[in-house]
Amino acid sequence: MLELDALVLDADDTLWENNIYFERVIGQFHDRLGHGELKRAEVRLRLNAIERRFIASDGYGVRSFSMALAAAYSELAHEPPDPEAVAEMSELALAIAAEPIELLPGVRETLAELSRRRRLVLLTKGDEIEQHNKIARSGLADFFTEVRVVAEKDARLYRALPAELQSAPERLWMAGNSPRSDINPALTAGWCAAWIPHPHTWVLEHEPLAEAPPERLLRLREFRDLLRYF
Repeated sequence: MLELDALVLDADDTLWENNIYFERVIGQFHDRLGHGELKRAEVRLRLNAIERRFIASDGYGVRSFSMALAAAYSELAHEPPDPEAVAEMSELALAIAAEPIELLPGVRETLAELSRRRRLVLLTKGDEIEQHNKIARSGLADFFTEVRVVAEKDARLYRALPAELQSAPERLWMAGNSPRSDINPALTAGWCAAWIPHPHTWVLEHEPLAEAPPERLLRLREFRDLLRYF
């Protein structure tokens, strides 16, 4: 079993489904937009760029996404945008906040066992109220010694956290589905990492997985595989 001071876990699309709800709304966006000139893939690229713009100014979460979707409809509509359609796009996005918390396979049982063995910390990014609401509804909060909601998960954050967690970086493990937010910046900051891929990881979280020796980077198939190492 690996030596460590804390196992730090991502939340969205690591513990529970998240991006599938956004993708469902984006599908409705494509159908409602019905662009006559741009292909669906081209529309998605434009939407991605608009989402990045709103993330930079308003952060992550359904509120930022709803504004991005409304703006994308206004900017991409082939005909002059219908105000009712713009409002509909925004409302569809905001409704994501009411979606049920669907835990991924094996999560509850695995956390129950891990919490008896290890110090577990939950690290998630996004709107603080929104993320804390999801954590409360998940019923998983008691498995963690602490919960941290941050605006962004980058190398700067991972360099700062060891002092706050009273640990050397090499004795911290980050586990999650996102190469961009969970794995690569943690490795850059000297942590170890366990990648748990999700088939519907958000496209803006995609990037090539960093190279690291197997003692610093685990590539797992599913969440319950954490029990083999921790």
